[in-house]
Amino acid sequence: MSKRISRNLWNIILTVVAICGNICLPAPAFSQSDIDIEFRGKDQIVNSLSLRDLANATPAISLKIFEIHEKKERIYKAYPARTLFDKAFGKEWGKAEEIVFISMDGYQASIPVTKFLSHDAYFAFAHDDDSPFTMTNLLQNNEVVPLGPLYLIWDNMKSKVLLEDGASDMPYQVKSIELATFATRFPNLSPPAKASAEAQHGFLHFRKYCMACHTINGEGGGKAPELNYPTSVTEYIKPEYLTRWIENPSSIRLNTLMPGLAQEIPDRANVTKEIIAYLKAMSTTKRSPKRQDIH
Repeated sequence: MSKRISRNLWNIILTVVAICGNICLPAPAFSQSDIDIEFRGKDQIVNSLSLRDLANATPAISLKIFEIHEKKERIYKAYPARTLFDKAFGKEWGKAEEIVFISMDGYQASIPVTKFLSHDAYFAFAHDDDSPFTMTNLLQNNEVVPLGPLYLIWDNMKSKVLLEDGASDMPYQVKSIELATFATRFPNLSPPAKASAEAQHGFLHFRKYCMACHTINGEGGGKAPELNYPTSVTEYIKPEYLTRWIENPSSIRLNTLMPGLAQEIPDRANVTKEIIAYLKAMSTTKRSPKRQDIH
């Protein structure tokens, strides 16, 4: 009997070892240099480049910027954005209307091409001191976030305009870059034709500061909740609390990761008011999101 028990026990041990050999061993080390960045145009992939490809094709520089997420200066190793776009898309990219950046965390920034033609943008891939490529994001309750594979930054040290833009056009974890026409890419975001001038202005603010995280009618970023369908946020949050939520989210919800509207934005209170006017206008234009657009 004792031999049978010992044999059974040994068989159990061997089974456990066999199972662990398949599922308990650590996964191979993952390298960001193995990630392919997709470059899309006209609803198709036109190029796919890894960080190794970029290193071979694009000279890197060290760039000091004012890191808006951390409120201090930082030096990054980075590739010039225009050079990268030339490599991936060809020279025709400058004739596009928007460039959409899709991040691994659901963030989806849509930035006018004119901004890239007017200002110097770069794609950071490492800290200059080779420390871990992460950031303590003060705008998101001091959350430590990974920045790779690519992080869009701007040469903003001497630019008041870029500093006033805040962090809205600085997506990190960028995995896909797409040339687009805004109205075609986001057909259900525009306010009704008869919307007030205040709501129209609010739409432009929402595009710049809010849609990278939030969706309206299923269109926008997938990092934060839908704000219009099936029930508008203006229908279940009182106006005074909605204002506080936009300007100072932590005064409403402890430890929220939502950043408030940047303090650097000129006429910030009026911007908030116009964003709310846009949200109210959209509450009369609810459209069921397409299945593929639901995040």
